[in-house]
Amino acid sequence: MNNSIIHIRTYGNRDEGKLSFFEENKDIPFEIKRIYYIYGVKAGEKRGMHAHKKLQQVIWCPYGEVEIITDDGEQKTNYILNSPDKALLILKGHWRDIYWKKENSVLCVAASDYYDETDYIRDYDEYLYYIKKGC
Repeated sequence: MNNSIIHIRTYGNRDEGKLSFFEENKDIPFEIKRIYYIYGVKAGEKRGMHAHKKLQQVIWCPYGEVEIITDDGEQKTNYILNSPDKALLILKGHWRDIYWKKENSVLCVAASDYYDETDYIRDYDEYLYYIKKGC
């Protein structure tokens, strides 16, 4: 399985508004243990710059626009999140760089586990070594 765009189920119309949702172990392949969001980032800023050894995430941007570049150690893939009904599934072992394209964008994350600093790889060279070891 690879990282992939998920189209979030959405109901409603332009006049009444819309409701979008996804469900753990149904729309996404894991149980949700943590939800967080990032906001107040200036356009042009870069965040992320890490990988996870075990954690999986679904990332969506309900307001604004962000670009996420994922890297598996051999190939980089660009994704644009700019719609509240589109999300990105990021599997374990993938580096991610996140670029804010619009001021005041909101980025939401549903994570497969609780926060654990030991699950992070924050140095890119260390990440490449980790991937080459086959971990």
